[in-house]
Amino acid sequence: MSLSVCAVHRRSAKKASLVVNHSPSNNPVVPERATTRQWLALSVLLLPVLLVSVDNTVLAFAVPQISSQLQPTGEQLLWVVDIYPLIMATLLVPMGVVADRFGRRRLLFIGSAGFAGASALAALSPHAGYLIMGRALIAVFGAMLMPSTMALIRNIFIDGKQRRLAIAIWAVSFSAGGALGPVLGGVLLNHFYWGSIFLMAVPILVVFLITAPWLLPESRNPQSNKIDLISVGLAIGAMAPMVYGITILATSPQLVRGITTIVGGVGLGLLFVLRQLRTPNPLLDLTLFANRTFRGSVVMNFFIIVALVGFLFFATQDLQLVMGLDSITAALVLVPGLMATMVAGIVVVPIVARVKPATVVFISLLLSAAGYGLVALATTTPVIIMVAFIVLGIGIGAGETVSNDLILTTAPADQSGAASAISETAYEVGAAMGAAVIGGLITASFRHQLIIPQGIRNTHGLDTLGGAVEVAHEVGGWQGAQLLTNAQQAFASSAVITAGVGALLMCLAALYAVVALRDAQA
Repeated sequence: MSLSVCAVHRRSAKKASLVVNHSPSNNPVVPERATTRQWLALSVLLLPVLLVSVDNTVLAFAVPQISSQLQPTGEQLLWVVDIYPLIMATLLVPMGVVADRFGRRRLLFIGSAGFAGASALAALSPHAGYLIMGRALIAVFGAMLMPSTMALIRNIFIDGKQRRLAIAIWAVSFSAGGALGPVLGGVLLNHFYWGSIFLMAVPILVVFLITAPWLLPESRNPQSNKIDLISVGLAIGAMAPMVYGITILATSPQLVRGITTIVGGVGLGLLFVLRQLRTPNPLLDLTLFANRTFRGSVVMNFFIIVALVGFLFFATQDLQLVMGLDSITAALVLVPGLMATMVAGIVVVPIVARVKPATVVFISLLLSAAGYGLVALATTTPVIIMVAFIVLGIGIGAGETVSNDLILTTAPADQSGAASAISETAYEVGAAMGAAVIGGLITASFRHQLIIPQGIRNTHGLDTLGGAVEVAHEVGGWQGAQLLTNAQQAFASSAVITAGVGALLMCLAALYAVVALRDAQA
């Protein structure tokens, strides 16, 4: 997750400042001021929020160690990153319905316990396949956390002004977690093995599970819609083959298989769309896409997240495995960019009140393109990566705030919940596609350019930079030194090509924004 979720929920909370009383007298409830107990409940709810936020950014810095020690294939490494947002994207909406029907606090407890257990299993993974399954389980339980925390905040804080303050604290905590993730990950990876980034969830959630039962009330809405399991299946069946097809094209020469898999996913996606348009209780209300501004804003949201996740995928490896920085130093290189993302998301609010949203988003995407372009055109050093990520971050922060604001303001007031769900889903799909497309491109380019010295057997460990570095250390001697040099040069060259493609992609998105958002008003 990122600033997109924060912006969505800030706006959603403002549009839902009253709690309806379903008592027999049907009299409105007089807003009650929150006491110390309610504010303590909020502090407890922030624990899983911070954890999920940190978990989104901390993994990027573990990719080099994971690829070195587990030696996954290029396809497996992409799935380690992709499986989490892919499952989150399909389960966020149905988990919200489950929470409404069976109890938000209950689902939050189940999700927290499961998240802790799955994190421990992931940390102890003996090979990449187990890690992928562990990440999948973390995503399943993580999808239970976000809808439940927000729904509970809305029920705990009845007074509208206090609720908005609580939501703001929730949002700031989420942003702070995203900035803290790289630093925390760098510290852990500098002193412990890669599994420590997953194990850190266990003590945090143990504290939560001990304190939360005393502070959090239960709430539910038994009249909520039933979960359309067929739609959930079609959503998973559509996105998984598309991501899998992209990884096939990136990591193997099986062109026909990759294209066929993608086409199959697109076909299931069309069936998903048809079902949403025909069923009386759709999983996602796709009629909202009839509005051009809404449709364009969702697409912008998607491309902005693709840019962020794709950049982090190769920048973290470049800093550590090519430039030779330790994990904590590499993390500190990217912190200014993460801070720039948060600041830009706030600073753009008064700007967009005076400048057309289409212009703001256009400039934001051009800044993201400039960040990629700097990596493509300049000799990459830690300073260049830092500056590039700051420029990219400014564009991402501003673009995310404006696009999310447009998503909610262009949707009817009684459909703000559906609009919020679509925005969150676009974020998760963008995260999955960012790793699949940008990560897949650099993986394919690396495999094509890597020259393996004579006498070294070509194994799947050489599919990734981390794996090649580990093989080079095992081989040793002049052959190992030559392999290490070749791998670093191949990755650096691939990063330049990938950054150029990323810059072009952002430029095309900027041009689309001018057309799609031309009628948008702040």
